[in-house]
Amino acid sequence: MVIPDGQEARARAARVVGAGGVVGFRTDTFYGLGVDPFNRDALRALNELKGREGKPILVLVAERADAPRLWATPPLFDALAARHWPGALTIVCAARPGVHEELTAGTGTVGVRLPADEDVRALVRACGGALTATSANPSGEPPARSAADVERYFQNRIDLVIDGGETKAERPSTVLDIHGGTPVLVREGVVTRAEIEETLKNSRR
Repeated sequence: MVIPDGQEARARAARVVGAGGVVGFRTDTFYGLGVDPFNRDALRALNELKGREGKPILVLVAERADAPRLWATPPLFDALAARHWPGALTIVCAARPGVHEELTAGTGTVGVRLPADEDVRALVRACGGALTATSANPSGEPPARSAADVERYFQNRIDLVIDGGETKAERPSTVLDIHGGTPVLVREGVVTRAEIEETLKNSRR
C-alpha cells in the first residue's frame, strides 16, 4: 500500500513498525526501509527482504538524544555532531550491549544519522525515535528515488510505502567510523572528506 506522507501516514507507519512490520519511506538522501531497530524478528525479516548478509543496518534518529539508546557516546562525537548533525553524516560507533547482531552484522558497531529533513525526523519520531533506513532496493540494484521505485522493487512484500516525493539527492550520506578512536572515512558522500578533516582538526585545538 502506498499513501502520501502526512500525519495519517506517520500514525499508520507507527502502528506497522510497532507490530514488527516494514515501512518504505523517503529519507534525507534516498528511499529507505524502516523497521524497529530493537525488534530482532523485524531485523531478520528486513535482511531477508533485502537479500543481504553480513552488512550492518543504518539507523536514523529523531533527536540527538535518541542516539545513546544504540551506543555509549564516544570521543569525537560531540565535535562531529555539533557541526554535522542534523545532516547527512552517518557516524559509526561501538554498539551498546544488547543491540541485536542482526543490526550490527557481528561488527559490534552501529551507524546512526540525525537527518536534517524535518519531515523524515517527524516520521522517525512517530515510530519511537529510532528507525532503520537501509536503502530501499534489493542488493545490487540502484537506490530507490521514489515511492514507485520502492513498490516496483518489493511489490506486496512491504507493509506500507509512504510517498514523500522524489528524492533530489545525488550522493548518499557520508559514513565515518569513530569506534576505534581513529576516525576512518568509510564512504565519502554529501559531507566531504575536507569538511570532516576540518571538523576533526578543530576538535583537537
